Amino acid sequence: MPAAVSISKVHKRYGDLIALNNIDFDIPQGCFFGLLGPNGAGKSTLINIMAGLVRATEGSISILGNDVNKQWRQARYSLGVVPQELVVDPFFSVIETLKLQSGYFGCGKENYEWLDELLEILHLTDKVNTNLHKLSGGMKRRLLIAQALVHKPSVVVLDEPTAGVDIELREVLWKFTNRLHQNGHTIVLTTHYLREAENLCEQIAILNDGKLAALDSKTALLARYPYRLLRLTLTSPAINVPDSLKDKIESLSDSELVLRLHRDHDQIGAVLESLRIANISFSDLHTQEPGLEEVFMSLTNKI
Repeated sequence: MPAAVSISKVHKRYGDLIALNNIDFDIPQGCFFGLLGPNGAGKSTLINIMAGLVRATEGSISILGNDVNKQWRQARYSLGVVPQELVVDPFFSVIETLKLQSGYFGCGKENYEWLDELLEILHLTDKVNTNLHKLSGGMKRRLLIAQALVHKPSVVVLDEPTAGVDIELREVLWKFTNRLHQNGHTIVLTTHYLREAENLCEQIAILNDGKLAALDSKTALLARYPYRLLRLTLTSPAINVPDSLKDKIESLSDSELVLRLHRDHDQIGAVLESLRIANISFSDLHTQEPGLEEVFMSLTNKI
């Protein structure tokens, strides 16, 4: 069974700028996959190559075994992309836009029932005859999602889908996305909301400066980070923090001390004994395991 997306030694250069440097990995069919990285890491460039909008300088990408350049028709039919930008044609109505998009993929009237279902799921039914220039930003975002799905693609790419959207749309989007995933669709998500990626994604790739910084399951990535936080609610300001703990301070206020402790080297019992000897008293404490944000910051050299 071919990978949903196979990325083979992809390079992309714009003059002297190297946007992608030897990117090589597969996305399995049916996976909820996170493609993460800071701004300028190369995520959008990779997606544009995947969608056939940009050509790689070297290397290739295949969608379900179909090369995006050599077998572009089959590759494009298997892929649906929800872009970051709100790109719409203001002269058409919602339903006209979806019918045009459906026709672009060779779908006829037999597809209209699916279009009606998309409109209902994405809460666009009451906007069906509204011209796009009259839609709010959130409604345009919903329409872009519907456009990407008119041909029922096997692989769905969501490029920053919740950027700037309200809570209602976010809930609608993730409910629908999980439904697609449960039905066997491969989902590729890019997002700067790392909590979303942590909650949703099964496997994650992290790009940094055009290179692949990490590729692993979410569980394995979280296990890579060697630190955890110890939070203490202080009963009085911590005036004399021991020298042995000063380089472990994550944050310090009159009411709270947060220490970043190495899992293997820092024993909590020994830390608490050092605080007792320094007459630092507290009323409560708890440990906090690292999340995807800490792993991301570490791998992209932000901490």
